Amino acid sequence: MKKGLSKFISTVLAACMITTGVAVVPFATTPATVYAASGISVTESKGWLESAYIEWSVSDSSYTGYNAYVKKSSDSSWTQLDDPLIRRYSDCWRADAVGLAAGTYDMKVVPMKNGSEVTADAITTSDLTVTNYDRSGAAFSTKSTYKGAGAYNADGTLKAGAKVIYVTPATAKTVKATVGGAEHTGLQDIIYGLQKGAETSPIDIRIVGMINADDMDSFGSSAEGIQIKGKNAYSNLNCTIEGIGEDSGIHGFGMLIRNTGNLELRNFAVMACLDDSVSLDTGNCNVWVHNMDLFYGKTGGDADQAKGDGTVDIKGKSTYVTVSYNHFFDNGKSSLCGMKSEVTSSLITYHHNWFDHSDSRHPRIRTMSVHIYNNYFDGNAKYGVGTTMGSSAFVEANYFRNCKYPMLSSKQGTDATGDGTFSGETGGMIKAYNNHIEGAKAYLTQNNPNATTGYDAYEVTERSAQVPSSEVTKAGGTSYNNFDTDTSKFDLGVDTANIDAPEDVPAEVMAQAGRVNGGDFKWTFNNATEDTNYAVISELKSAVVNYKSSIVSFGGNSDGTVVTTGATTTTEATTETTTSGKTETTTSKVETTTETTTTATIELTAKEQKALKNIIRDTKSYLIPYCSTAEQKEVAQYILSAMEAYYADPSYDVLSDISTAKQMYYSLSADERKEFQSNCLSSLSLSDIETLKPIFEPFL
Repeated sequence: MKKGLSKFISTVLAACMITTGVAVVPFATTPATVYAASGISVTESKGWLESAYIEWSVSDSSYTGYNAYVKKSSDSSWTQLDDPLIRRYSDCWRADAVGLAAGTYDMKVVPMKNGSEVTADAITTSDLTVTNYDRSGAAFSTKSTYKGAGAYNADGTLKAGAKVIYVTPATAKTVKATVGGAEHTGLQDIIYGLQKGAETSPIDIRIVGMINADDMDSFGSSAEGIQIKGKNAYSNLNCTIEGIGEDSGIHGFGMLIRNTGNLELRNFAVMACLDDSVSLDTGNCNVWVHNMDLFYGKTGGDADQAKGDGTVDIKGKSTYVTVSYNHFFDNGKSSLCGMKSEVTSSLITYHHNWFDHSDSRHPRIRTMSVHIYNNYFDGNAKYGVGTTMGSSAFVEANYFRNCKYPMLSSKQGTDATGDGTFSGETGGMIKAYNNHIEGAKAYLTQNNPNATTGYDAYEVTERSAQVPSSEVTKAGGTSYNNFDTDTSKFDLGVDTANIDAPEDVPAEVMAQAGRVNGGDFKWTFNNATEDTNYAVISELKSAVVNYKSSIVSFGGNSDGTVVTTGATTTTEATTETTTSGKTETTTSKVETTTETTTTATIELTAKEQKALKNIIRDTKSYLIPYCSTAEQKEVAQYILSAMEAYYADPSYDVLSDISTAKQMYYSLSADERKEFQSNCLSSLSLSDIETLKPIFEPFL
């Protein structure tokens, strides 16, 4: 990259942005060894949780497709990836290998011409570190029915005989699979096949891309969307539904789960759902919901449904459920745990979730026994954990940052000082141990002299300590059931040695919660305003509602078959425009000769080019619309024009724009500059900034 661009961007953003911290991510993005052919080159590769990926750019238009391979670094033989694991984007290709046990892996891409591999042009990336998902919590309890969840083994590999079904937006209506001895067509119909109870093989359904409501063959639930249902309560479905890569998900609907045992949901987003993102409604066990990105749902008719109804709700005698490593984006009601029919033997676990400015219900518990540990409560405007109706909650080693009321019990303690939060229900008991709490408005323990109305939580100094039976709720007179120490009835499914210290929780959670690399949808909240705000953020909702996938086509096209998303493409060179989260990709044929020297690709690496395009896009779509004054918009527009000019022509001299940009910024009032700073942080992706090192080095 030219020094002119580096100096320009760093100078302008140094004046406009505040220092931002970046969590340490335990996965290396830079491979130890990369072999690049003249017509194809690696732009990014990385190991992740039981997966790895490789991205590449192409300069040789004569390639007709690609095969991708993976192997353990210590092995000599390669395994070819299924073709649906390869996708094309406007600026690169990508292949994801999934179902990998922990270890070090190599990946290879071989281009095709006329139906044959061009092995001489193959590219390889090596030493990609893969780690395991954290299989902990109630779904993995030794006292549970299935002692695990889903179609994968504990080491991250598929179970023997597993059937793999790929679903894309283009095939959600037409995909075929034999389930229970009968052929089914369409995603919902395939899931219907599981309900009959005749299928004995593990089932792995892989979502590639973003499936919209209009893409679906049908819905089993008009209120929720997809219905996953067993024949009888706690039926063994032996099923995983997983997303591939950073950008998989469902849009415009959610999932209703009934009578289901042994189910795993992982690595996909739920956007703009109808009612709940995931509703575990009746008779479920050994369900694991993890590494999901969860967003606003459809506005409901009740006052508390502006952001949708529930996000992950667990009720109807569901038990042995683990909810872990999910990223909740400003959800109104994160998780209801229990209706009124459950019993205290129902065991649920929440761990390593990022409650990112979500408002309440983290979770809201009735009657059940719930272990809540190592979660990051990050700017929650209403409350954290709430207990009612004789429930027992063990709240351990969490990090509460500006959570208004970290823990509440109905009709006592802090809840009794106001109008009451829990609809007049009787109280539940909370045992609290080793939590970090900062910025709370109120938190009362049994030792607080101000706890005249009772306490929010009974706090202990040793994990093994029991809550005395004499301690009962103010309303209802129920005691804590000490499920966390009662090994005769309960196994929590977690090795206590693996529970993180609370001070380590934010970095750990932010690094691994949600989809691969945190997903393709980035949003940075302004803590100064959003920590206490529980209203809908209109810009965020617009971006969620209008989200469009950036995938151009599915498959490596090695057999000549091309499945597109409706976008057209003729070359690797594209122009990308985004409005309010909607990505519209237009392409035009580029005449290329050996004498051409004016394209940005000559000065920028493919990865840098992608990041610069993203910054240009986000400035158009987010930064400029966020600006509240004409003067702010003028500054942002000036920055945008300079970046676009350089991107189109690397000979453009941006240095002359520096003094003007700075002068325009400093002509703003102090309040306008502060607001502009916040808008920059909310608009520009830290990953894109990090890619343009050393340009943004001072701000990381």
